[in-house]
Amino acid sequence: MEYDAKVVNRLKRIEGQIRGVLRMIEAGDECKDVITQLSASRSGIDRTIGLIVSTNLIACMENEELSDNPQSKEALVKEAVDLLVKSR
Repeated sequence: MEYDAKVVNRLKRIEGQIRGVLRMIEAGDECKDVITQLSASRSGIDRTIGLIVSTNLIACMENEELSDNPQSKEALVKEAVDLLVKSR
């Protein structure tokens, strides 16, 4: 699978958030503020996982080899859901 610029940009933003959290910890910032930033990072990671899984699922569903095979499509959807649930 090829990852587009949206995914890369999201990951760079998350990387920046994590670096910011490290600076906050090193500076002794309040626990509440650190947790807020960590939660934002986790949310960004969850959204990125969803984007990657959904983009890949759409590409797989559009694959001509699967167009006449409902069982294969169902298996792909189940795998995608399992990936999303596992990431939680």
